Amino acid sequence: MAGPASAPALYACEVAHTRTGPVRYRLGMRTYLWFVDLDALPRLPRVLRPLARFDPRDHFGGGAPTLRAGLDAFLAAHGVTGADGRVLMLGHARVLGYVFNPITLYWCHDREGRPVCVVAEVHNTYGDRHCYLLRPGPDGTADTPKELYVSPYFGTDGAYRMRLPLPGERLDLTVQLRHGDGTRPLTATVRGVRRPAGPRALLAAALRHPWSTLAVSAAIRWHGVRLRLKGLPVRPRPTARPTQEGML
Repeated sequence: MAGPASAPALYACEVAHTRTGPVRYRLGMRTYLWFVDLDALPRLPRVLRPLARFDPRDHFGGGAPTLRAGLDAFLAAHGVTGADGRVLMLGHARVLGYVFNPITLYWCHDREGRPVCVVAEVHNTYGDRHCYLLRPGPDGTADTPKELYVSPYFGTDGAYRMRLPLPGERLDLTVQLRHGDGTRPLTATVRGVRRPAGPRALLAAALRHPWSTLAVSAAIRWHGVRLRLKGLPVRPRPTARPTQEGML
């Protein structure tokens, strides 16, 4: 870990996707992400609340009264015990009533502060979501079969290798799709620098990246169109989709 995992914080970051085949393509965009403690979510001045709202309806099926309750129910349903300590979440907050979180990460600890697991909650642009329960090794890396149809240019075959070290002064995450034939057609990285999460920093980030969550959603669709124009074939969307609380 590069520094103390204190929260709340903002990460000014760059997200990059690199495709190696069948069409080579790279995209990158700048945005900002929140890093928060689920038991001590930031309390913003009323005038800034439209710029950052953490709504439990956006996670774990949307039926829990709080984010922590939704996560705890998910962990209990999958037999995870001992994750009753601090939980640190990285993701987007709602901005002006809209949110799109391609991936939200939860680092779960026991009461002594020891890591128990990481939950990676993935959303696609079709409104589906799926949670991966991960047990990273000392290097922060975990492998998991792919379950959710995310891109129209990839099916659900293959597996992810996720490198998810707990953020410190710097954020450095990698998610790589790997196929059984040894190819690695997609690598996504998120790299950023930690900033304090005060009102001034939030206002500066919001001015630098207006309506950031809508911008992320729009960019995904725009690059999808460009890939189609490059001749990338579409993979049919499965008729049987994972449930919103789907697991391995």
